[in-house]
Amino acid sequence: MKAGSDSCLRRTIMKLWDKGISIDKKIEQFTVGNDREIDLHIAKYDVQASLAHAKMLQSIGILSEDELEQLQGGLETLAQQIEDGTFTIDAQFEDVHSKIEFELTKTLGEVGKKIHTARSRNDQVLVALQLFYKENLGSIHEKTEVFFNTLLNLAETHKKALLPGYTHLQVAMPSSFGLWFSAYAELLVDDVYLLNAALKTVDQNPLGSAAGYGSSFGIDRELTTKELQFATLKYNVVAAQMARGKSERTIAMTLGSLCNTMARFAMDICLYMSQNFGFITFPDELTTGSSIMPHKKNPDVFELIRGKCNKIQALQTEMVLITNNLPSGYHRDYQLLKENMILAINDVKDILDIFTYAIQQIEVKDIDLNDAKYQYLFTVDNINTLVEGGMSFREAYQIIGKQVQEGTYKPDTSKAHSHVGSMGNLCLDKIKAKFPKL
Repeated sequence: MKAGSDSCLRRTIMKLWDKGISIDKKIEQFTVGNDREIDLHIAKYDVQASLAHAKMLQSIGILSEDELEQLQGGLETLAQQIEDGTFTIDAQFEDVHSKIEFELTKTLGEVGKKIHTARSRNDQVLVALQLFYKENLGSIHEKTEVFFNTLLNLAETHKKALLPGYTHLQVAMPSSFGLWFSAYAELLVDDVYLLNAALKTVDQNPLGSAAGYGSSFGIDRELTTKELQFATLKYNVVAAQMARGKSERTIAMTLGSLCNTMARFAMDICLYMSQNFGFITFPDELTTGSSIMPHKKNPDVFELIRGKCNKIQALQTEMVLITNNLPSGYHRDYQLLKENMILAINDVKDILDIFTYAIQQIEVKDIDLNDAKYQYLFTVDNINTLVEGGMSFREAYQIIGKQVQEGTYKPDTSKAHSHVGSMGNLCLDKIKAKFPKL
């Protein structure tokens, strides 16, 4: 090893802000929390940003070409460990940033100590998070598109299968499975509008803002922006730091919108699977049983989707309350944003995967619309038939209403629905064309 003893190195590197003063262990434990575990999710991105930063330092003469080459080799080794799952953050390290700098210094000596030049942990964690958000929101976009196309395919397959429509959970008007599946598909389009907005928000490079007020070094922020493939810079260094918290609020709102769509769809599925409705079912392998009732086929996967999605919808409130009254500049409160935000993003990806997998196996049942409980499903259609014959809507409404009250109503089920967006004209190709690209 090129620099001092291992024990000395641990003392000076495990906290990037260490000035040789011992910190109360209770205070240290409280302030570090579970950052080590959470930081494993952003380790890959910290290495990426560190490499871009090193290239920039070399371009402005802070590092030599040889030093850059050494740092690049060390960072590539760490990147491989992260990919292999062998990278760990031991208890003696405060976070991923101190661990990476320690490993570089242990391997490279004095060269490793130069990696932190012209940056702060504030912009170091911020850029790593922005890269994490950018990549994972892109992944959520891709998974949402797969889910969207799955629903449109189901709508096409089952477009002629009739389904009772409900308002106030009362039998209302005729609908179809094609209408049901494509309704949720088109709602996903709105969610992706927000997703793309969130992606644009995080696609701005904050690196170089340092502790929030820039650097007296002549750093090249355009270079790191290009290296990290950000669309643009967050130019103002104070704005770059103030974006932390604001980005999380935007992402939380976006995830909440997507989860609202999925939670409502999962609720429909649970309802329609029940014996009181009996519109759909799934293979036994996708359901669970009861410990005492052998007849049960419980929709646990969809109940958990519903519950997880509702939990994620609460995330926006958490992000707002943590950041709502913070003044400009960095505050340790921001540390509390990481865990639930990162976990929520990973949960949304898992939910999209399992929802897509499960919904493909749905079994649509034939529904007997002559059943007495659906007797009044076609009253509006029958009113419309009278109107087309020249009667005013109000008079036609009163006639059909009187028949219902007197028990003389006989449904005519022959009326077609043909206007744009109705069950006879789903416009699936137009809905598909609306899906926003990245």
